[in-house]
Amino acid sequence: MTSPSPATPTPHSSPEVEASIAAIRQQVATLHGELVRYGLVVWTGGNVSGRVPGADLFVIKPSGVSYDELAPENMILCDLDGNVVPGTPGSDRSPSSDTAAHAYVYRNMPEVGGVVHTHSTFAVAWAARAEEIPCVITAMADEFGGPIPVGPFAIIGDDSIGRGIVETLSGHRSRAVLMQNHGPFTIGASAKDAVKAAVMVEDVARTVHYAREAGPLVPIPQDAIDSLYDRYQNVYGQSGDERR
Repeated sequence: MTSPSPATPTPHSSPEVEASIAAIRQQVATLHGELVRYGLVVWTGGNVSGRVPGADLFVIKPSGVSYDELAPENMILCDLDGNVVPGTPGSDRSPSSDTAAHAYVYRNMPEVGGVVHTHSTFAVAWAARAEEIPCVITAMADEFGGPIPVGPFAIIGDDSIGRGIVETLSGHRSRAVLMQNHGPFTIGASAKDAVKAAVMVEDVARTVHYAREAGPLVPIPQDAIDSLYDRYQNVYGQSGDERR
């Protein structure tokens, strides 16, 4: 049995960057399974991307590939303009149709290490009404520090969605935005952190929807929201990946 040939080195990279690329490929491929596990996607909709530490690169899923066929070697490596890095594993495929949006976020929010998009049912229902999810449960105060905002309507295919994400979330505590008539996008310190935010968005979207169906919502005082958010972000856990 012959050994698999080594991956083509990325231009101008170092062994450390190549190791980071391999790790992010594995992480991003695996995390797509979490979207399926939590019922956040149907068919091939939705995507996860992860920034490569130490390089102006990110990894994203290929377009139109079934989730059970995703693997590290068919993840796609892109630069921060959303261009596929030629000669690298997966470069023969087309990247996700949301690649330009992810790239815009990475270019303009250097603190972001992961971006996720889903079409999860309840979050999309709020987006279809162009209505933010009010902060009426403590889990929202913990995780998002307030309401989950609505971003502008934007057409897929260029960086319009990315611009809407950045404009809406810059200076906002929330790590999630409901793009109007489209659905949720989440950001995080890592791809795993962004996936957690996507899971939490759908959970609170469902809970608040059911609560409002049953009667008037009871707001949480702003000082309590601030206190809950500060405790959860700065005391409860050491990082987004370690909380709860």
